[in-house]
Amino acid sequence: MTNHYMYMFFLFLQTLFVFSLGYYIKSAMQWYSYKIERVIFHYNKPMWHLLYFVFPVCLYYVFCFFGLYILFIVLAPIYFVALYLWKKRLDKSLRFTARVKRFFLFLLLAVVFNDMLCFILYAKLGSCFFGVLMPLILALIFSNIYEAILFSGFKKEAVGKLKSMQDLRIIAITASYGKTSVKNFLYHILSFKFNCYKTPRSINTLVGLALDINTSLPKETEIYIAEAGARERGDVKEIAEFLKPDIVVVGQIGAQHIEYFKTLDNIRDTKMELLLSQKLKKAFVHVSANVNANNDKRVEIWGDEITFIETSLDGTRFGMNIQGSEIVFETKLLGAFNAANLAICVHIGLYLGLDIKIIQKAIFSISSVEHRLQRMDVGGKIILDDSFNGNFEGMKSSYELVKTYDGRKVLITPGIVESTKEENEKLAKIIDEIFDFVIITGSVNVETLSACIKRTNKIILKDKTQLTQVLAENTFVGDLILFSNDTPAYM
Repeated sequence: MTNHYMYMFFLFLQTLFVFSLGYYIKSAMQWYSYKIERVIFHYNKPMWHLLYFVFPVCLYYVFCFFGLYILFIVLAPIYFVALYLWKKRLDKSLRFTARVKRFFLFLLLAVVFNDMLCFILYAKLGSCFFGVLMPLILALIFSNIYEAILFSGFKKEAVGKLKSMQDLRIIAITASYGKTSVKNFLYHILSFKFNCYKTPRSINTLVGLALDINTSLPKETEIYIAEAGARERGDVKEIAEFLKPDIVVVGQIGAQHIEYFKTLDNIRDTKMELLLSQKLKKAFVHVSANVNANNDKRVEIWGDEITFIETSLDGTRFGMNIQGSEIVFETKLLGAFNAANLAICVHIGLYLGLDIKIIQKAIFSISSVEHRLQRMDVGGKIILDDSFNGNFEGMKSSYELVKTYDGRKVLITPGIVESTKEENEKLAKIIDEIFDFVIITGSVNVETLSACIKRTNKIILKDKTQLTQVLAENTFVGDLILFSNDTPAYM
């Protein structure tokens, strides 16, 4: 009887252990868009895999193989506590979405099956050693199959809904950076004439778009504005074939996500897949794509029409060459980079029949976008929140804006994430010229930034939970504090 209760206690700890491992696996998969290959080959914290999966699993098998069950009884709660403390340090922990809940349901069923099998074998053989990997593998396989079937239905439903909205015009936007800003600005401008809807937040995958169409796209929408993101060749093509946009924007091309695409040509070619839309009527392609329109009247190259840009901590003013005349626009938005984001909105507005004066009025009334050079005056300090700006050109532009400030300049940044070492070296040299004090967060670019920032005082802060205290101790009234880019703890 004692052995029976001990075995039941062992199975309980084994279940706790499996669910803890499942929590770690699902966290990693959610961060990397549920792509197992990305979790394996592009994970930014490989040591976490060793500490929170490989090492504990190996210990489990060693203990069980040699019959050292008492050691596993110690291992399981230690691992659970360690994982809990790891989760507490994260700034982006697992969100229990419907998909995640379904995974844990499959995991529960797999664990029950595993434990029942072990219990039967234990009753017949007096022992059982079945491991922890089988329920995890079964849950991953069956949950992925179920999600694929579920998405097939969601996608079919979304396609049917789009077909039923016969007067709907779809605008799809892709770029290495700036997609969300262009989407938000375009929505504001076009709303002066049309009933518009834009995808919320940064939804830009096929799955996200299908779900958004089914659950949120109003039937009376005249113009639907969506983003198209990519991590590999074919991602944008899938979205083009699904949405069939009438108007396409290929924005600025840069080295963002270069680790996935390897070359800028691959990035460019992937973005250009958006022009494969069967209903394409107009495509605006940025000059950085280096493509030839090949006498295709549907394709218009943009990006060279801005005649001047004036920017300060109060707003931005810029001019555009439109049909041989210089038209001036003013906006409360900060940062020279916003001129390009607004320029493409001007082109689309004119294409859709908006009067130039209406467009000027709309641009002037645009409010600052949250986390994109958003200004706050707090306690005698100027705080610029640019934490959603993560590309070289945009970050450089914000630094040049800060350069105009006469007081002490403080920067908090992880550098450029998912880009090249060379771009971070260039950025570090600009930082060294402009800022008086720098706090380098995260671990991705610490070595590169530290080596290149020589004049400016700097602090390396790998744990962002200490940031508030560090700022309180190192900033003063009259300082300008710029939060430049941000990266979650798993990067």
